[in-house]
Amino acid sequence: MPVPVPRQRAIPAVESGQAPVASPSGRSREEAPRTEATAVMPAGTTAGTAQGTTQPHLTLLLIEDDPGGSTAVPELQDAAGRPIRIRTARNLTEAERLLTDDVHCILLDLALTAPGLSGDDEELAVLRHVLRLAPRHAVLALTASGDAERGTEAVRVGAQDYLFRDELDARLLSRAIRYAVERKRSDTAERRLAEGRMRAQENRRLERGLLPTPLLEGSSLRFAARYRPGRSRALLGGDFYDTVRTPDGTVHAMIGDVCGHGPDEAALGVELRIAWRALTLAGLCGDELLGTLQQVLEHERSDDEIFATLCTVDIAPDGRRAGLCLAGHPSPLIARPGRPAKLLPYDNNGPALGLLPGARWPRMQVELGAEWSLMLYTDGLIEGHIGQGRERLGQDGMVEMVRRQLAEGLRGEELLRAAVNEVRDLNGGELTDDVAVLLLDRTP
Repeated sequence: MPVPVPRQRAIPAVESGQAPVASPSGRSREEAPRTEATAVMPAGTTAGTAQGTTQPHLTLLLIEDDPGGSTAVPELQDAAGRPIRIRTARNLTEAERLLTDDVHCILLDLALTAPGLSGDDEELAVLRHVLRLAPRHAVLALTASGDAERGTEAVRVGAQDYLFRDELDARLLSRAIRYAVERKRSDTAERRLAEGRMRAQENRRLERGLLPTPLLEGSSLRFAARYRPGRSRALLGGDFYDTVRTPDGTVHAMIGDVCGHGPDEAALGVELRIAWRALTLAGLCGDELLGTLQQVLEHERSDDEIFATLCTVDIAPDGRRAGLCLAGHPSPLIARPGRPAKLLPYDNNGPALGLLPGARWPRMQVELGAEWSLMLYTDGLIEGHIGQGRERLGQDGMVEMVRRQLAEGLRGEELLRAAVNEVRDLNGGELTDDVAVLLLDRTP
């Protein structure tokens, strides 16, 4: 026969080994022979401790306020045959005190009343309160025999299942507890997975929005770009680039690299890119623009050791010449018909932004010609290794690679895609640094 659950106001003494529990035979468990299947252990102790396992005992919290103990809970066992611990609370105050982390399931009598709790569905107000009180716990609703409608409504509200009060037996209740616990775990895991996917989607949308949209309306130049962050599963790294055309017809292009490639560096790169665009549209260029960007960097960086390299190019409206400023950055590559691709001059390369207060960045005038392709890139493109050795591709290796790809007829997006893929293949796998490449083409 089922044994009525003893009433306690604190953690049951039987769980701490301080009091005997009546067994179905009438003897106390202290008098009854102990076996591994029936021995009572302190709360939090696992039956598998002595056996080298870590699977914990299941613990049930019964919440019902009948002083006569009409809710008779039978001796319960989990799937491994170990006893399921039972705690009893006569009201929500006791339940909150007994609701510790080792409780796996709550058996709530829907007939429980609690002063002060009411709502649109007063009958289930207590259930709603328990669900708010224990969002991580499985909940079984206990209702009167035949009152399936109320039980179904309890499941709709958030309970894992419902049981009829007059039909409890050890097998049914044990199985219901196990199923409810597993269902709650599954629901929690599914919810966390969905939340993680949603956060990832939001991050991807945010990062895509932070990538630039070239402002080249009215220009005959063709634009292409390729971006590959070094961080796993990221869309944005510490590299940044942008291109805008000002009202006088000048096309301004920029590419930069914040040291490091984590989220802080990515955020700083976005700030520098937006600042560059605003300053360029306001009419600044050359040394004045870079000096202002250095002030932005010094104000926004999280550490005084953070710096950024930068390359800016302003192409004259006729497209035949350009001004070039380098702040610790690799020089662009230019390719023209009938001539081998080469690097633009870099003798007057100034320091990276953030290294020297009051630094200056000379602006060099370069001749482009009538037809050309200008490629700006970050050092992620040239610092990849060649095979298993320590040798890196370097600028010379990159120039030779691009020359060969141009000779194969590759242009625009196709050229950039081939260049980045070949650098990755030469490295023997994904590159650890961010890579950004920007290409501007002029054809007569």
